[in-house]
Amino acid sequence: MNFYEELESRGLIADVSNPEIKEILNTKKISFYIGYDPTAKSLQIGNLFAIITMKRFQDAGHRPYVLLGGATGMIGDPSGKSTERVLLTEEVIKENIEAQKKQFQRILKFDGPNPAIMVNNYDWMGKFSFLEFLRDVGKRFRISDMIAKDSVKKRLESEVGLSFTEFCYQMLQAYDFRHLALHNDVILQMGGGDQWGNITAGIDYTRKMDSRQVYGIVIPLVTDANGNKFGKSEGGTAIYLDPEMTSPYQMYQYLLNSDDTSVVKYLKYFTFLSLDQIAVLEEKTKTEAHMREAQKTLAAEVVKLVHGEEGLNAALSATKIFFGEKITNLKDKDLIAIFKDVPSVELKRSDLQAGIPYLDMLAATPLFGSKGEAKRSVEQKGVYLNNDTVPEMMAVMNESHLASETCLVIRKGKKNYCVVKFA
Repeated sequence: MNFYEELESRGLIADVSNPEIKEILNTKKISFYIGYDPTAKSLQIGNLFAIITMKRFQDAGHRPYVLLGGATGMIGDPSGKSTERVLLTEEVIKENIEAQKKQFQRILKFDGPNPAIMVNNYDWMGKFSFLEFLRDVGKRFRISDMIAKDSVKKRLESEVGLSFTEFCYQMLQAYDFRHLALHNDVILQMGGGDQWGNITAGIDYTRKMDSRQVYGIVIPLVTDANGNKFGKSEGGTAIYLDPEMTSPYQMYQYLLNSDDTSVVKYLKYFTFLSLDQIAVLEEKTKTEAHMREAQKTLAAEVVKLVHGEEGLNAALSATKIFFGEKITNLKDKDLIAIFKDVPSVELKRSDLQAGIPYLDMLAATPLFGSKGEAKRSVEQKGVYLNNDTVPEMMAVMNESHLASETCLVIRKGKKNYCVVKFA
């Protein structure tokens, strides 16, 4: 199948502005862009879908422009939002941009043939005065058209309403499209389904200003089987691409928990496995659902793409820990990420250096009500230190027993854990 047919077969096309773009993508090499507002220092796994789609286009010979919204990020896109964003300072936005750049560089190629180009719309937006913008850009927009956009209508009908600042956002994004078309020969803008109004505003503005045809494609919004937005853990915590904010293990576990009704869709969206390979995994969700091969493959492919082989190996090692593998030579951040939902206690590092009787340490954890209860559990061989066999009853704990720089792990029975941190 040709390139566009491959995109459709994977379910990557939600809508196109003009069917001409199908033939253009199959027969020519074009420049295209997707915009990202740096409202946080890390992108989320939901953003990853768009970045991976950019990589598909780049691998097919098209040139991606990554637009980082140094200007638009100061406003905040109302699309898909029920409330107005908190406005960020210029300094915070600059810090976020520098952090996000590294995440794009892990996935897209910025050298070699058709290298990706990173641009910041503050470079051209920051030069406008308010009067210039009203004369040169605002004059080309009609209020009736702007109000008709779905993202605007939904907010106008809500209790919180829509500020004039947010209302102007589509003009800024439209200007971005026209600027890149005029100066960089970018003819296609892509984005999530909630960006349709902003993208078509740019198409109309470019046509009015330059009598030039440009195009738009939107990809689906990623949701789970219940229609909830993809990228949030059960506790509502976002899954970030920055390993300091979401560890490779946490990302792996999030993807591993994908339900059978969504995992095939995610494989098509987030991996570069062939459709034939995905079809085999789809069949296994029906015949060998308990093995969760599709989920394991999804988790491994995505974590490796975002965090490399080292990140994947760390995630797999952490996963094995919960199946009883000995805990040793971990980093504090990895151990804490693995056991973030279990009880913990903090003891003095100086006491560990001097030596702490084993039973005294156990009694200091919430796993045991007393030193006597700890002794009975040890006698019944129901206590594990770092998932290993327990020391002698009268053993003394010292720094050699640490599983990471400052922590060790006590397990009672099969599933009751406690992290002991020495500070």
